[in-house]
Amino acid sequence: MTRTQKLSAAGVAVVGASVLAVAVVPGSVQAANPSHLPVAGTAKSVGTPAAGAVTAKADAAHPELVRQLVDAAGKAPAPAHTKAAVATKAAVAKKAVVAKKAKPAVAVAHTATARKNDTKKAVRHPAGAVAQVDAKTVAKAAPVYQDNLNGWILQALSIMHQHNIPGSYEGIHRNILRESSGNPNAINLWDVNAKAGIPSKGLLQVIPPTFATYHVAGTSKNIYDPVANIVAACNYAAHRYGSMDNVNSAY
Repeated sequence: MTRTQKLSAAGVAVVGASVLAVAVVPGSVQAANPSHLPVAGTAKSVGTPAAGAVTAKADAAHPELVRQLVDAAGKAPAPAHTKAAVATKAAVAKKAVVAKKAKPAVAVAHTATARKNDTKKAVRHPAGAVAQVDAKTVAKAAPVYQDNLNGWILQALSIMHQHNIPGSYEGIHRNILRESSGNPNAINLWDVNAKAGIPSKGLLQVIPPTFATYHVAGTSKNIYDPVANIVAACNYAAHRYGSMDNVNSAY
């Protein structure tokens, strides 16, 4: 209870006490001086006119004083706990407004970041098309081999490695030079195989039945294809001699 409220309550208590005292005094006076007892110089009971005047005064003053006290109580400041509740409510409302304003800004920032990342991943081609390029896909892209003897051997070795077919660059190169001099379209039309109708063909002079038996999946089925010819011949040599490196003559 605030100081003003305490004063208001005290005032009401004082008024109540005053009224009660006035009400009791006349009665007491009347009891001490009964009307049937005469008092010298007067025909009325002692104190009766005075008591009536005081009572009238109290009755007239009491409503006004009560009204003033009630007005004072109404103007008293709000309790501290009421002020705290109002302040807390205002703070919560303010935070809600700030959070609502911040959400669009965060969404815009996320959108901008996403667009920036997409731009980094995009590669613009001469025709104007945009393609998404994955770094891992680029890293795993197949190497480009030259279309010559060196490139054919290197590509064949890569495929042989995937299929666990033994052989070295030197062993393959040495046998190619002896069998075809490096000509992928070479064909033998005079030896026993030729007379049997299955002439040796390609870089490593493989006959068609051997090529078909030891052909490696994923390579060309054309016996004159340099890479397919090398891989099939090395696969055959691995089964027959352990490796093309062990072949030093016609095989």
